Amino acid sequence: MPPGASLWGRREGASKAVPERSAGRHLFRGDSLALPTLGYIRPRMKIVHIITRLIVGGAQENTLLSCEGQHDLGHEVTLITGPPLGPEGSLMQRAQSYGYKVEVLEEMRRSILPGKDWKTYRKLIKRLKEIDPDVVHTHSSKAGIIGRWAAHRAKRDGKPLIVHTIHGLAFTASTSAVVNNAYKYFERKTAPITDVIVCVADAMRDQSLAANIGRPDQYVTVYSGMDTQPFLRPPVPRDEVRKTLGLSDDHIAVGTIARLFDLKGHDDLLDLAPDLCARFPNLRFLWIGDGSLRPRFEQRIAEMKLQDRFILTGLVSPRKIPELTNAMDILVHPSRREGLARALPQGELAGCPVVTYDIDGNREALIDNETGFLIPPFDKQKLADALARFLSDPNLRKGMGARGREFALKRFDTKVMIDALEQVYRREARPL
Repeated sequence: MPPGASLWGRREGASKAVPERSAGRHLFRGDSLALPTLGYIRPRMKIVHIITRLIVGGAQENTLLSCEGQHDLGHEVTLITGPPLGPEGSLMQRAQSYGYKVEVLEEMRRSILPGKDWKTYRKLIKRLKEIDPDVVHTHSSKAGIIGRWAAHRAKRDGKPLIVHTIHGLAFTASTSAVVNNAYKYFERKTAPITDVIVCVADAMRDQSLAANIGRPDQYVTVYSGMDTQPFLRPPVPRDEVRKTLGLSDDHIAVGTIARLFDLKGHDDLLDLAPDLCARFPNLRFLWIGDGSLRPRFEQRIAEMKLQDRFILTGLVSPRKIPELTNAMDILVHPSRREGLARALPQGELAGCPVVTYDIDGNREALIDNETGFLIPPFDKQKLADALARFLSDPNLRKGMGARGREFALKRFDTKVMIDALEQVYRREARPL
């Protein structure tokens, strides 16, 4: 390698402008990679991922799969995170047992806490200078802002490449307009120091650009990957799982995979439950997940005298999600805010038809009227009608479920995501 050159081919004094890119790029469109799958010998990279906390959630699962896949490719991977605080469960043990480095910054928190945030920023700068990574890839809102500024401050000789993934939009997450506007302001200020903004759905790009965050040529869509094999061949057979859950052969299980929390849409299902349960005696709701609203939901279910129609699993290990999803007959996801809901491809991989509101990136997780039904946002009557169609027609369920599995395998397999991220890193950095 020539004197003064880094892995990225940028010499001292060379321009640090990012390469020219086309607007709205995809590295995966659902049927093939837009660039050839990497088959050459890859130079080893130092990659640092930064995420706010390792609770059980879609963004965290995506981040761990990225770390694992890149570690398997031979890269030197470090994951920096805050403590996994919250009732949602922790993925820390999984991260620490895989073989890449995991470092915990105790000061990093999800809430805006100026004192702790400043300490986090200073510690990240120090640590990034010590690691001297080729790539810093941030995830989630808080770590995305602080981590990118720390990486910018730690830059030397044109590296690290600064990449940020939008899993969900920070400036729509809160019921407080003040908090949302604060995140929108910081995202606008942070975008210019970001080399690449990865979106898990085109909808994230479009909404960000509409909010004047970044330039079109900074964005690339890489759909969130998942380990598909456990959904195709669950470790515990469907009949055995259903028996454990109290489901008989003639029960039709309508499932959700989501925290029992605000904006996840469980209230909508509770509003529809009395009528649907009266019309379909074999209907059972299977809710996978736990959260702070569980007592309220259980009270509503009891008031409606529908305790025998609802199964709430509580908090479960992510490793049990495939077998529980395979116990379902239909997956419904009535969330009111998403990046791209991982529950939708999870349901499809398990052979379930899916029903969801047409919000954010959800329309990119299914084919409307082929693998499931896309419902106008928050139209509970149409949501009920879609569920009723599936509940009354087993052939429709079977046909859409089979097409959904084929669709999800092509778009959401982990290997597709890892290859796409590898291409992002290498193409944007223009290696020698």
